[in-house]
Amino acid sequence: MTIQRHDTKARMSRAVIHQGVAYLCGQVTGPEARDGDITAQTESMLARVDALLKEIGSSREQLLSATIYLKDGSDFAAMNEVWDNWVPEGYAPARTCVCAPLPADELKVEITVTAAVS
Repeated sequence: MTIQRHDTKARMSRAVIHQGVAYLCGQVTGPEARDGDITAQTESMLARVDALLKEIGSSREQLLSATIYLKDGSDFAAMNEVWDNWVPEGYAPARTCVCAPLPADELKVEITVTAAVS
């Protein structure tokens, strides 16, 4: 049984692959959108997911599940607008969205995903 860890630090790995399934660590906005609204932060966060999926040999079409954490529930509709444009038609993963405190005051959204790896 092989477990692959990508970009492992003392506290966590950015991704762990086991039996063809990738588990990505929580992704937040990049520094370019830290002061942005929920739309900018969601776009940046999902671009980071895209980059990490590509790095490990996966893609949006191989998403299995997603958990989205929103700092403020009033951002749900705006986040969903970006999400709906990002997920390829017919490839929506199982998804949960919850309101939760986030680790930095300026963060509005975070996501964790699992995906199949080719």
